[in-house]
Amino acid sequence: MDLSIIITNYKNPDLLKLCINSILSNVKNVSYEIIVADSDTEEETEMMMREEFPQVRFFPFFENVGFKKLVNMGSTNSSGEYLLVLNGDILAKENSVEKMLEYAKSDKTFGMIAPRLLNFNGTPQDSCFRFYKLITIVYRRTILGKLPFAKKHLDWFLMRDYDRKEPREVDWVMGSAMMIPRKAFKKVGPMDERFFMYMEDVDWCRRFWENGFKVIYFPLAEMLHYHGKGSGKNGFFYSIFFNRLTWAHISSAVKYFWKYLGKENPRINKSN
Repeated sequence: MDLSIIITNYKNPDLLKLCINSILSNVKNVSYEIIVADSDTEEETEMMMREEFPQVRFFPFFENVGFKKLVNMGSTNSSGEYLLVLNGDILAKENSVEKMLEYAKSDKTFGMIAPRLLNFNGTPQDSCFRFYKLITIVYRRTILGKLPFAKKHLDWFLMRDYDRKEPREVDWVMGSAMMIPRKAFKKVGPMDERFFMYMEDVDWCRRFWENGFKVIYFPLAEMLHYHGKGSGKNGFFYSIFFNRLTWAHISSAVKYFWKYLGKENPRINKSN
């Protein structure tokens, strides 16, 4: 089998349905399986999967286990030569998966590739980045981010110097959509389950680089992404005091920086 498509979902059966249907309609000439790993499973989602998508392998969790657990469950229970991890709020456009798979088979040095992500109105999303510095978190989470020197740093973090026209090696990509060869997955290992939510994709990409695999942003393939920034809603002060997602993000950031304290960027001397 060419491909295992692993879809992660959390309490959004409507978008999940659109995601699965986009794959069934648009992925052609590829042998694949679909696996859905669902966190804090609700009856509506379970019934939909059983009645409308009996051909899809469904792994429910009856508590919120976080993104990393869903990815790991789907990956370890899959059989394809390549893995395609998708959030349930992703819609695959026509030929997007085929283009990624063709590129993956032509370049044996890569460990992860990610498509260009678009909002539902067609505008591009930021989905490839340079590795965080501690100050990056401060600038992104506080009003300091509006200052000129902070904006310059954030432009560096967001890779504003990259026109996104051709594939390019990047530090890390958003975990919403990423394709991985099974051989790379076996060497790097699953997502680090110490990260309950946020930073697990940054950490995973970093580990791919540490193991000699490139991370590639591939704008020649496009997917739609209904991206809700839950941890940044209602402004900084509201988020700090009342938004649990903000605290989850901060907690994961602390774990990430502690894990890599004193370690250099793994891309140094491994890539141009």
